[in-house]
Amino acid sequence: MAQQQGAKRAVTTIRLIINAGQAKPAPPVGPALGQHGLNLMGFCKEFNARTQQMKPDVPVPVTVTAYADRTFDFQIRSPSPMYFLKRAAGINRCAKSPGHDAAGTVTLKHIYEIAKIKQQDPDCQYLSLKGICTSLIGTARSMGIKVVRNLDSEATN
Repeated sequence: MAQQQGAKRAVTTIRLIINAGQAKPAPPVGPALGQHGLNLMGFCKEFNARTQQMKPDVPVPVTVTAYADRTFDFQIRSPSPMYFLKRAAGINRCAKSPGHDAAGTVTLKHIYEIAKIKQQDPDCQYLSLKGICTSLIGTARSMGIKVVRNLDSEATN
C-alpha cells in the first residue's frame, strides 16, 4: 500500500512565551522543543527573523505544533492584554486591591488601539471590535486601572 501524501500527523502542541528576537536554545525553548526532537536552531532563527521588527522586551506568545516526522510549524500571537494595558497606563504592577485602589489610568482611545491589535489574533478574529473593547475594559478594571473617556476628564472629576 502506498502512503498518503500531504497530511502530517501532529504529535503535540507546545505553548511558550519568548521575548521578541531573543529565542535561544537555552531554557525554556531548548528543553520544550528538544524533548520532541525538533531542530532548535531552525526554530530560533525563524522565530527571531519573524519578530525582529518588534521591540526586544515584548513577551510574545508562540504555539509550536510538532509533527511525527520531527518537523514543526509555529504561530505567533500578539502579547497579552495585560501587557498592553500596563504599557498604556505606564505602570509595572497592578493594584493590590482593584476597585479600591487605582494603579493607573487609560483612555478609551488606548482601549480601542489595543483592541485593533488583539483583533488580528487567530482566537479573536471573529469577535467584534466592540466585544474586544468591552473585554479589555473589564480586564483593566480587574487590574485596578481606571478607564476614562479622555485624560482631561479625569482632571475635572
